Amino acid sequence: QVQLVESGGGLVQTGGSLRLSCAASGSMFSRNVMGWYRQAPGKQRELVAGITRDGRTNYADSVKGRFTISRDNAMNTVYLQMNSLKPEDTGVYYCAAGIQGASPWLIPTRWGQGTQVTVSS
Repeated sequence: QVQLVESGGGLVQTGGSLRLSCAASGSMFSRNVMGWYRQAPGKQRELVAGITRDGRTNYADSVKGRFTISRDNAMNTVYLQMNSLKPEDTGVYYCAAGIQGASPWLIPTRWGQGTQVTVSS
């Protein structure tokens, strides 16, 4: 069983940066595919970035070149570095652990509680 706790959200101006962290408890972290999702008001939750246990990554087209996902298996932590933030990046960001699929790319089995990211124009 993996439990996930996100941190690092906040308010930032357009063009700014934030780094989200997701600390995982449990001995199975390194075996999980990890991902960051976001949910904007009135919209469905979407996968923003994912990373396999061996470091292969997947990004939504809207964040390619701006966001970077990484993981530290020794620290049981996954990160999302967000640069050049835009107002449309605003939403609640959720960390997820799961297994890799074809479509969708990540099938979540565990969720964090979410952290708010607000980008002001």
